[in-house]
Amino acid sequence: MAEHILARLDELVDGGARRFDVAGHRIAVVRIGADVYAIGDECSHADYSLSEGEVDSDERTLECPKHWSMFDLCTGEPLTMPATRPVPVYDVSVRDGAVVVELEATAARGQAAASGTGPASGSGPGSGSPGPGSGPGPGSGPGPGSTMTTGGPS
Repeated sequence: MAEHILARLDELVDGGARRFDVAGHRIAVVRIGADVYAIGDECSHADYSLSEGEVDSDERTLECPKHWSMFDLCTGEPLTMPATRPVPVYDVSVRDGAVVVELEATAARGQAAASGTGPASGSGPGSGSPGPGSGPGPGSGPGPGSTMTTGGPS
């Protein structure tokens, strides 16, 4: 699995979504408090960017702005029509304040739960350090609302 540092947690808007293009993957990253979720950014009903939609922090969903399909941030499953197919869910973690995504997509939350993954949190288990000198420093990366493209593994 290839890991990619996307941004610093404090660069992501709480309750917002932001698109990242990583090694050919379009990923919508959503921050809700200290939790971070990463799902495929392309609506499964129409080729539209989910990161431009509304986040429901209480329900942990992301709404497609084109036809209003709601997607579960934990499973990628569509909760409302017209979408009927899930979007990919990516393993994501927060390490020393850096948001890190792994590119091997999980088809369903049940598979991710079996492997011990879930929403990333900056203060829970699995938020260990990637080591000295690694990760972006303060002020690095694109600003809020921008798209970031990364190439190879971090």
